[in-house]
Amino acid sequence: MRLGDFKYLFKVSGARRFRGGDLGLRIFAVVLAIGLWIFVNAGERGSVEPLTVPISYRSLPQGMVIVNHPPTFVKIEVTGPRTLLSLLDPERLALKIDLRGVASGQSEFKIYPAMFNVERNTAVTSISPDQLSLDVDRLVTRDVPVHLAVQGKVEPGYTITSVDITPPTVTIAGPSRFVAPLTSVSTEAFDLKGLTSDAGRSVDIVAPNPALGFSTGHVDARVNVAEAIADREFRAVDVEVKDSGFKYRVEPRQATLTIRGPAVKLAALAPKGLAYVDAKGVAPGSHELPLQVTLPDGMQLVRQSPDKVKLRMYREKLTTTADEHPS
Repeated sequence: MRLGDFKYLFKVSGARRFRGGDLGLRIFAVVLAIGLWIFVNAGERGSVEPLTVPISYRSLPQGMVIVNHPPTFVKIEVTGPRTLLSLLDPERLALKIDLRGVASGQSEFKIYPAMFNVERNTAVTSISPDQLSLDVDRLVTRDVPVHLAVQGKVEPGYTITSVDITPPTVTIAGPSRFVAPLTSVSTEAFDLKGLTSDAGRSVDIVAPNPALGFSTGHVDARVNVAEAIADREFRAVDVEVKDSGFKYRVEPRQATLTIRGPAVKLAALAPKGLAYVDAKGVAPGSHELPLQVTLPDGMQLVRQSPDKVKLRMYREKLTTTADEHPS
């Protein structure tokens, strides 16, 4: 109800009362009009409007970064006439936080009602949150090596000889508190299961912290695989006598050999024929001759026992294999 309506009511009521000569009714009409006006306006002024107002952070110094995640909205309550409250636009009330000159570390920003440009005859009566906490750090970069993470194992008998990573290092950018402790970054797992030869593929870098950025998100990795080199000891290897036309006796009749070579080939190597004495041109009688060892390509003798053997040659000619070792 407008003030003009009350004036009109008062005018009509007054005219009637003047005609009737009733002064009491005239006074009652005036009081009633004023009461209605106060009631209506008081109700209008007591209205409350909740609003969600956006927050923007501006003028952050160059080389600085906000580490935490401060709120992007603040909730407020505004009181005033309902007609004025209906005109409020949360976007136009946006809270602008000036970060010019902020230092590294924790910073607190108090929010006051005066920071919101509301209409005249309205007031901000509630703010949540009424204080903002910002964690600011220096933005730094650093080059660190890339470490290839692996899973599984190469085929038994094989080994990894080297690992090539391209590029071998990456540049990390981010808050100093996260960059400084890093000595390397790892990749996703490279599967080695069952490998018997070289293998290569592109693998992604695993970020140790989502606040960090990398000069590249992946690297090319190559794992070089070769047969594993191992030592194998052969015990009780029969000592053979080659190129003898006479009966003979050899002491000792067995030897111990340690051979080095590819583990897969060593596992399949048979001891027969490895140790021998060359009796070509040896006359009947007692002789001390070197124990010789013959090996496949790619293998080498590490040690042997004995180094020499005693060979006794008899004058009797060999007729059968059974005659080689007389009792």
